[in-house]
Order: sequence, then structure tokens, then C-alpha cells
Amino acid sequence: MKGLYTVLLLVVSNIFMTFAWYGHLKLEQMKIISNWPLIAVILLSWGIALAEYSCQIPANRIGFVGNGGPFSLMQLKVIQEVITLIVFTAFTLIFFRGETIQWNHIAAFFCLVLAVYFVFMK
Repeated sequence: MKGLYTVLLLVVSNIFMTFAWYGHLKLEQMKIISNWPLIAVILLSWGIALAEYSCQIPANRIGFVGNGGPFSLMQLKVIQEVITLIVFTAFTLIFFRGETIQWNHIAAFFCLVLAVYFVFMK
């Protein structure tokens, strides 16, 4: 169960992270924050990032083998990177409809899936 909780917390964390890093771009396109000074946008993103950290830190603590979890540090990082790519891709396709997935994006994703395979090899 610790592995499942870890992955679920990482997914939620990455949803917040993606909105903190890239959501302001969509809000600007929608003219919601287009007149905000940069410092206000940074503070908004920090607020969202606080929610991200509130999930990321427990995910790593629960999942880390040194705390009784099932994953090594390297495994946690690779899992997190793949989740980040999946969440970012979904975010991009949903909120930025002009962006397209190209063959090299799929190739890069495949390489990350291979990274997960290799990091879990004994």
C-alpha cells in the first residue's frame, strides 16, 4: 500500500506543480492575470507550489526504503519524472490546444518508460 500511496501523492503533487509552473501562462492567455506584475504571478505560483510540496514531501517519506517504503531514491526520482511527463502532456493537450505531440516527444516518453524499467532491474 505504501507504493500506491506514494504514486498517488506524486500524481497529485505533479498536478499542482504543473499548474504552478505553467498555469499562469494559460491564465495570462485568458486575460485573467494579464495585468498582474511579475512578482504577483510568482507569489501565486509559490502558493500553488506549497500545495505541491505538501504532497511531494510525504510521498517521498512514505515511499523511501529507508523509511520502510518500497522505493530507493533513484526509483522515486524516475517514477516522479515519468509522472511529471504524463501530467504535463495531459495539461498541455487539455489547456493549450495549439500544442501538438510530435514523434520526438513520443520517443522521449518511451525513453523515460525504459528508464523506469532499467531503474527497477535487479
